[in-house]
Amino acid sequence: MHGYVDCHCHISARDFDKDIGEVVENSKKAGLLALLAVAEHAGEFDKIIELSQRFPGFIFPCLGVHPVQEVSPEQQRGATLQDLDAALPIIEKYKEHLVAIGEVGLDFTPRYVSGDSDKESQRQVLIRQAQIAKELDLPLNVHSRSAGRPTIHLLKEQGVEKALLHAFDGKPSVAMEGVKAGYFFSIPPSIIRSEQQKLVKQLPLENICLETDSPALGPEKQVRNEPKNICVSAEYISKIKGVSLQTVMEVTTQNALRLFPKIKTAIRP
Repeated sequence: MHGYVDCHCHISARDFDKDIGEVVENSKKAGLLALLAVAEHAGEFDKIIELSQRFPGFIFPCLGVHPVQEVSPEQQRGATLQDLDAALPIIEKYKEHLVAIGEVGLDFTPRYVSGDSDKESQRQVLIRQAQIAKELDLPLNVHSRSAGRPTIHLLKEQGVEKALLHAFDGKPSVAMEGVKAGYFFSIPPSIIRSEQQKLVKQLPLENICLETDSPALGPEKQVRNEPKNICVSAEYISKIKGVSLQTVMEVTTQNALRLFPKIKTAIRP
């Protein structure tokens, strides 16, 4: 297993439009074998599929509706079933190509939810996408900002067996409930400056994956993150866990393969 898997990345973001070729090349030089491109809304689905065709066997597409939707660059709101309605026909069209449904989840950050009805609306969107994932036998790529416990509870309630919780911001004790349910947690490069370092200490390596969440969550604030920074996450985990970088690489890549079996074309033992 000589190489890493970026299990959660927004490679379709406009930030990469000008130099996508170079970004991909640099990430391969840094040891990246595969990258999971996640979506936030139906408007970027086609672009994600195009990128997966332009970089076959390297960029793998995940389609889904994020719990926070942009109205304008200054204004965001919680997702509704109408947002999902726009996405469903495109998911249906590309279902054979998908490695996961994502990015989906709950986001109870106060600025996006004004009350219980907003939370309920997000829950309905997640429940429906959990059902779709089950029908297609695909894992979920999950966001859970300010909603760690409700997200894990809802996934368990819905009988979800395969899920990646990305950039988890809940308590380690809540994360351990996810571990018991067989879920994986991916660690972004921002871990080196975040308050979630206790989480890495407590999570078993067997439940850890790597991610960059590029262009967000980089090692430096306000600087565009890139998939090549995957090694920052790996090095940090190696230091905290007291195991070799090689071990972190091997175990996290195995974990990614267990969770996302469709990426195996990129990873030759």
